[in-house]
Amino acid sequence: MDAFSLQKYCILFFLCNLICQCPSEAAEDERQEYIVYMGAVPEGHNSSYHSNKIQDQHLQMLQEVVDDSFSRNALVKSYKRSFNGFAAYLTKQELEKLASYDEVVSVFPSRTLWPQTTRSWDFMGLREDIVVRNTKRGSDIIIGVIDSGIWPQSESFSDEGFGPIPTKWKGVCHGGENYTCNKKLVGARVYTSSFFNPNSSADDTIGHGTHTASTAAGNSVKSASFYGIAQGTARGGVPSARVAAYKVCDEDGCRDSAILSAFDDAIADGVDIITISVGASTAVDINVDTIAIGSLHASQKGVLTVHSAGNTGFSPGTVASVAPWLLTVGASTMDRGIATKITLGNGKKIVGKSVNSFKLEGTEFPLVYGKDVTTHCDEPSARHCSPGCLDSSLVKGKVVLCDNNKGIEEALKSGALGTIVKSGRVPDVSFAVPLPASVLFTSDLELVQSYVNSTKEAKAFISTSESIKNTGAPVVASFSSKGPNTIIPDILKPDVIAPGVEILAAYSPLAPVSEVASDKRTAKYAILSGTSMSCPHVAGAAAYVKSAHPDWSPSAIKSALMTTGNQFISLHKSTKFHVKLPTEMEKNMNTFQLGAWILLNIRTQNSHMEPGI
Repeated sequence: MDAFSLQKYCILFFLCNLICQCPSEAAEDERQEYIVYMGAVPEGHNSSYHSNKIQDQHLQMLQEVVDDSFSRNALVKSYKRSFNGFAAYLTKQELEKLASYDEVVSVFPSRTLWPQTTRSWDFMGLREDIVVRNTKRGSDIIIGVIDSGIWPQSESFSDEGFGPIPTKWKGVCHGGENYTCNKKLVGARVYTSSFFNPNSSADDTIGHGTHTASTAAGNSVKSASFYGIAQGTARGGVPSARVAAYKVCDEDGCRDSAILSAFDDAIADGVDIITISVGASTAVDINVDTIAIGSLHASQKGVLTVHSAGNTGFSPGTVASVAPWLLTVGASTMDRGIATKITLGNGKKIVGKSVNSFKLEGTEFPLVYGKDVTTHCDEPSARHCSPGCLDSSLVKGKVVLCDNNKGIEEALKSGALGTIVKSGRVPDVSFAVPLPASVLFTSDLELVQSYVNSTKEAKAFISTSESIKNTGAPVVASFSSKGPNTIIPDILKPDVIAPGVEILAAYSPLAPVSEVASDKRTAKYAILSGTSMSCPHVAGAAAYVKSAHPDWSPSAIKSALMTTGNQFISLHKSTKFHVKLPTEMEKNMNTFQLGAWILLNIRTQNSHMEPGI
């Protein structure tokens, strides 16, 4: 760290302690952000006058337990529209005093949660001709998207052809300077403002919120693609529905206190469905789970909350969305996948995974192994293409073979033409890459290793990615968090699964398109994977049901979706290119992964509109 950076860090650290007093590891007399949950808003306290009285109560409670010199600065947020509580900077001694108050249900730390990152609706049975016929009913539905904001200039959120905003809408467009809402994107609120970032905007600098919102309710946009890949019509489940953005996430994550504020406002604003693709890596007790608390009050006001199950499903008991009233969604594949072929100099063709938009000019290029193009790393590090190992002069104009998928960034940094790498923990997912690259299963990588070691002039060509037919779909995604429910074992989670692998949807040009910082490309549509992507599919389906049955309760809509799920889950992993996923992914395909099965055939005879149960 240089002297200027160190000085800047020290100033920020001093200010944080002086003003926020919220260090990451709080000692007895140090402050950190806590949430004080007090249950429902008292009966009759639904006016602005009463909201102010509730906030006065919160301030009075803080004045009783917090030192006079800090009591006015302690309050972070007051929850007073849809439920009762507040967030504040407290010492451990102060929080213990507050916890003893009769009106306090629970006091817990405000955690930092994270986002859980075209023809998917056709695959689910909700064809475009069906949603067009449902336009008038769908236009009365408002979906609240609690996420990283929305890029309002996207075609997916144009209000061309939309009628007046439903009169039930009580929200606002407080998206920041120059942020505009319309009759499609009816509202925006921001909860990521802070002392260091007071002018935060609802603009989406991550891309996640734009993607999830358009998956749930984006307009039909023809010829959408990611640099020509997966081209087709991108649309939401109910394109005629309205959306409202509640920005709780930025590059630093999603604070619990912000999430509760978003729920507090969204319920009072008049949304019909809430979709939230944000969560923790592990489940916590529902008394200290902000999403469980917020969604409980939403349910009591007739608003269904659809929540992503999580992306840590590499072992049982990993599902983080556990409350009974939440509609928890796992992820599956669909019948369209993305693959990247490589052709070796001996004519052998191998199909790998990646979203590679680059087109190489030529037919074949020198192929080198990481261990053979280093001058200062040991062999194991060089084989993995570890940071700093590849010699730029030895890889220029060549394709580099790496034994680790982290070698992609090192190949780009060193100036390699392209790279072939080994897959990581999610072998069934194609991610956007910043240079020509293909990710291979271990058995396929060994074929390439054998070829490189057998000749002095190895060659390879990496094709641009293309869409493939996943004939074995749907398959539960490897990353999709699994049950059993570790907090309430008698409640099955997840509830359902839906497409969440390689989903094309709207994106923000303000956001990076890959995980590599030096990749400066932008995109209006992107291909992402995660239960974050499956969650808005179910939110869209719920909005479709709600549009036909506006009087149905959240429980009725949830029941209709769960009890009419399709039980067709394939264990076959072949495609027209014969991609074969690891055998271990075929094991343990059970209810703890599937929930009540997958949402398919939305308009079949025994559909979600007429569940008959």
